[in-house]
Amino acid sequence: MKYSLANSVLLISLAVSACAQSQTHTTIRHHREIIEEQPVEIAQAEDAIQKNDFAAAETLLNKALDRDPKNYQAWFDLGFVLNRLGHTEDSIHAYRQSVAAKPDVFESNLNLGLMLARSNNPEAERFLRAATTLKPTDHAEEGQARAWLALGHLLEDSKAEEALAAYQHAATLTPKDPEPHLSAGLLRERQKDFPAAETEYKRVLVLDPHSTEAVIGLTNLYMKSGHIEEADPLLRSLAAERPDDAGIHLQLGRVLAAQGKKEDAIPEIQNALKLSPNDPEAQRDLADLYASTGKNDQAETAYRVLITAHPNDPELHRGLGQALLRQKKFPEAQQELLATVRLKRDWTDAYVDLAFAASENKNYELTVRALNGRAQLNTDMPVVCFFLRASAYDHLGDYKQAAVDYHLFLDSANGKYPDQEWQARHRLIAIEPKKR
Repeated sequence: MKYSLANSVLLISLAVSACAQSQTHTTIRHHREIIEEQPVEIAQAEDAIQKNDFAAAETLLNKALDRDPKNYQAWFDLGFVLNRLGHTEDSIHAYRQSVAAKPDVFESNLNLGLMLARSNNPEAERFLRAATTLKPTDHAEEGQARAWLALGHLLEDSKAEEALAAYQHAATLTPKDPEPHLSAGLLRERQKDFPAAETEYKRVLVLDPHSTEAVIGLTNLYMKSGHIEEADPLLRSLAAERPDDAGIHLQLGRVLAAQGKKEDAIPEIQNALKLSPNDPEAQRDLADLYASTGKNDQAETAYRVLITAHPNDPELHRGLGQALLRQKKFPEAQQELLATVRLKRDWTDAYVDLAFAASENKNYELTVRALNGRAQLNTDMPVVCFFLRASAYDHLGDYKQAAVDYHLFLDSANGKYPDQEWQARHRLIAIEPKKR
């Protein structure tokens, strides 16, 4: 009797860290005639697999293995079934048994390598490398290209140059497939080899002119290299073709903002959030754009939403604090800026914001503490800080220290702050002892 291995050779998806986090290897089928007699349970199990009845398939395959414990096909099918049932370690064991029974089967080595890679097991490299030397039962070039791709993804963090070589092998085997070039482009970008990354992304676009990943990769490169104007038309064209792609709107908004076109950037980020309402990066970008374009009430709302989800993020607290300052909501601003410096005690600029809010709230002791805290971190104080601290000491009745800071302010102001300089001189007349 002849049996087909067709329905059992189904590749396990492997999430790849370098290639657009959600991208996985697709399922493929191989056809091969097996000449020797096989237990009838294997054919029945494969029928059950086709119907997604994995529990029944497991029972049948175990019966086949009771009859022949070294049947590599039964072990292979069982590895697939156990993986679909969520039994990862048992699946790996089954694939190991399949490889041990017949070491020269491409599919067994590949699936074992993929499963081990998914479990972060260093043995994965051995089996993926073995797969690249073996012949798939069908669609040989595509199958081997998949093995090289999987090996490349595995090696990116530890052996980057070997990973790039693996992607080159895959590209040679399947010259019309953009995936090897995209993977290589992402890795080259991580290596900061921007010219090589640009070349790979452009190769992707030749093969797939609508590749979102390649366009976003190119725009990232153009932004990093200061050629933002080259990214703008690419993204506008892609956004017109894919109006429902949140990632494209987000990237276009960022490119526009980087060019100083912040008012144009806002609707793009808003579109991204309509399509993906819970994207924290887009929410943060929009809050920052509202703040930088003077839309402080909208910035306040946006920052408050973000802080609810990320209460320990000092940047969000400072963003909200600054938006409140600009709306003259000084008590609330002081609260947010206190939270900022508690969460990030070395943030010198946040201490200045806090000092200003405290001064407006007539909390002069906090004003002094904030400015002294900043001075401990960096003695190079902004000129205006000397005036702010002098005024606080003045209100607290510490005229000696106030005079010191008024003088420090006047020595550095050089006419840049005429109103404050006038106040400082007149306060010095009032608080310094008269010379006889």
